[in-house]
Amino acid sequence: MDPAELDALLTREGLALLDGLDPVETAADVARAVSRLRDAGYSPDLVSAVVGQARLRVRAVAKFGPFAGRMLFTRAGLEQATRITVSAHHARRMRHSGIRRVADLGCGIGGDSLAFASLGLDVLAVDADPVTAALAAYNLAPFRQDTAGGAGVEVRAARAEEVDLAGVDAVWLDPARRTAGHRETSRVAAAEYSPALDWVFDVAGRMPAGVKLGPGHDRTALPHGTDEHPVETQWVSVDGSTVELVVWTGILARAGVGRSALVLRGEEAHELTAPADAEDEPVRPLGAFVHEPEGSVIRARLVGDVARSLQAGPLAPGIAYLSGDAPATSPFVSSFRVREVLPADTKPLAKALRARGIGSLEIKKRGVDVDPAALRTRLGLKGDDAATLLLTRVAGKRLAILADRIPRP
Repeated sequence: MDPAELDALLTREGLALLDGLDPVETAADVARAVSRLRDAGYSPDLVSAVVGQARLRVRAVAKFGPFAGRMLFTRAGLEQATRITVSAHHARRMRHSGIRRVADLGCGIGGDSLAFASLGLDVLAVDADPVTAALAAYNLAPFRQDTAGGAGVEVRAARAEEVDLAGVDAVWLDPARRTAGHRETSRVAAAEYSPALDWVFDVAGRMPAGVKLGPGHDRTALPHGTDEHPVETQWVSVDGSTVELVVWTGILARAGVGRSALVLRGEEAHELTAPADAEDEPVRPLGAFVHEPEGSVIRARLVGDVARSLQAGPLAPGIAYLSGDAPATSPFVSSFRVREVLPADTKPLAKALRARGIGSLEIKKRGVDVDPAALRTRLGLKGDDAATLLLTRVAGKRLAILADRIPRP
């Protein structure tokens, strides 16, 4: 979105037109909406802004639920925004730690600030891009500072490094990990984050902070805590996808917790915590069950704790498939009941699957270079049965395990 489109959209006419537009989900919907609005005499800038926002609102439901219907976005801002279910956990930690005023430095379209304000925190939301800051201001309008000076939200277009943090109890830092822009962006190396990570971690070392990073961030580049200024690293999974790493410092880091894995599925939340990386269990042979830990558990290096709770161990060193004979599962893994071991080569594997009437096959892999979609095509599946195929490598040889997924507890 360019400034001209923003100016056209942020008018009574533009917002009314957007709110009255039918959902725009497909390219055909876009073409019909553009044609109808242009025929009605609306300007090209207004048509582009309104139709673009209508389409983004549809996409935003996955992250923001019912809030999406009254928010404004840029494509890049929506891609980088925190899911509202995750933001709610950020906000609860802030509130439970006694934080009253938080500075959201790099607020983007305002997703985390929305959660902070919803729980009654006073928020200073800052973004370096004027267009993005304007959209954040619109999205946060219900919480804007009142004339009496009460708690609320203040939005500024400014560089994080230039913000006076006097009177702020904590900071939320979400450095940009992609190139600048409102549409197509690309990832950049950690050395190119904005604001720079050295500055981010310096601030986080001086005051309570939450620093949002990608879940694959180099662990050796993360700050280490001290008794005086503790640090907690938390990885978060949502519905099976590992979405972020948060470095919590100061009073926002919980006593005795150096590592944590937060697993969110639907309305449920489960957390595994430990003082440090967990020791792995010894390798075990294939048993009656295979368990695949959540990505956040793997990233937090807490697989050993999960393995012990399931009386299981890894099938091979460095492979996050756990196996054992105990009929147990947990919210931190996906569990599978083993049927049998099948040939790993494609042709005999296809023959074995057809002989068993398996026409629907979930294919999962660890430690092997396989494209599940391409393999599924080559297998030529036929039949009414369904199963899961777990592909991995044990003692240098490929292993194909036919199994059934166990429903979650």
